[in-house]
Amino acid sequence: VQLQAFGGGSVQLGGSLRVSCTASGNIFSINDMGWHRQAPGKQRELVAGIHVDSNTYYTDLVKGRFTISRDNAKKTVYLQMNSLKLEDAGVYYCYADIQDTSAAYTRHWGQGTLVTVSS
Repeated sequence: VQLQAFGGGSVQLGGSLRVSCTASGNIFSINDMGWHRQAPGKQRELVAGIHVDSNTYYTDLVKGRFTISRDNAKKTVYLQMNSLKLEDAGVYYCYADIQDTSAAYTRHWGQGTLVTVSS
C-alpha cells in the first residue's frame, strides 16, 4: 500500500492551496483519511480528518478556512486550504486507515508535501 501526496507549494499570505493524497496497492477498504502537519521545531499535529461516511474533524486552528473531502472511488483525500496564515506552513502528511484482505486496518502515511506561506 502506498499513499502519494500532491499539491504542496508556495503561496502568499491569505492565499489558497489544495493538497491531495491518493492511496494505491492492496486495498480492500479505507476508513478514516486525513492530514497532519509539522512545522519546523514543532510536533506533528492533526489538521483534519474525514471518516468513510464523510463525517469530518478539524483542529480549531483551521476551522472555517480548511475543507477536507474525499473521493472513495478514487481512494483520494483532499484538503482545500484558504486564507492561509504564516503558521499554516509546514510539511503536510496524509494518512489513511486501510484494510487489506487480512481484515485488519492499518494506518498508512504519505511521504509529506511542503507548504510554504510567505508574507
